[in-house]
Amino acid sequence: MRAQAEGPTNGLVKLTVDDGVGHLVLDDPAQRNALSKRLSDDLAQAVDAALEQGARALVLSAHPPVFCAGGSLDGLLKRSTPLAEMYAGMARLWEAPVPTIAAVGGPAVGAGVSLPLVCDVVVTTPAARFDPRFLDLAIHPGGGHLWHLVRRVGAQGAAAMVLCGDTLDGEEAVRHGLAWRCVPEADLLPTASRLAGRAADRSAALVRRTKQSLRQNAALSDVSAAAAVELAAQEWSVGRPEFTEAVQRVRAAVTGQRA
Repeated sequence: MRAQAEGPTNGLVKLTVDDGVGHLVLDDPAQRNALSKRLSDDLAQAVDAALEQGARALVLSAHPPVFCAGGSLDGLLKRSTPLAEMYAGMARLWEAPVPTIAAVGGPAVGAGVSLPLVCDVVVTTPAARFDPRFLDLAIHPGGGHLWHLVRRVGAQGAAAMVLCGDTLDGEEAVRHGLAWRCVPEADLLPTASRLAGRAADRSAALVRRTKQSLRQNAALSDVSAAAAVELAAQEWSVGRPEFTEAVQRVRAAVTGQRA
């Protein structure tokens, strides 16, 4: 039986949790899913609600045709909200202890590029476009955008996109490392959901610990230090009941095949 739960219905981010996968949908198409403070706060709340409901992986998508048009220009002009308070949604996605998959099927502009950048895996379509565009509006990138972008496409790629205004479509995003797969539009959500579902089906504690190790190792430049992080986690994992049970299942399967 499929276990499904609905999240808040009156916000700008819709949430459902289905078989351990939290589906978060940016849902402000009239504003092209622009990253207003309200949408950002709703996204942060949706991440928290998904985790509270037992989500073991998250999929972020958006009401088409635009994934996210960037920061709310009205909010930036009025300056009624401190800039630091505009990034709650991004921060919560980045801090989520479970795997996060972004499904980008349309343009992601300005701060809208940051949303997939903070996710662990990005799946996209040929119709997607990744366009930082901050400097076109005479504003410096924020919220860790440059740090995330350099990690994905390298220093030269980040310079080309941010300083020179180069953009990437879905297929180019895969070639440059910004996305993992580029699939037809009809396959976008099924592909992202399949990846998230596979993660959700594994040991939740092990997946979280492995994600933590990935983050730790990304900050290290010495292989010995990285190996030490992995050794501590590996020793922890082989002492858990899940390891013994998994080995027993494998042995039983091999024995059954031979019989």
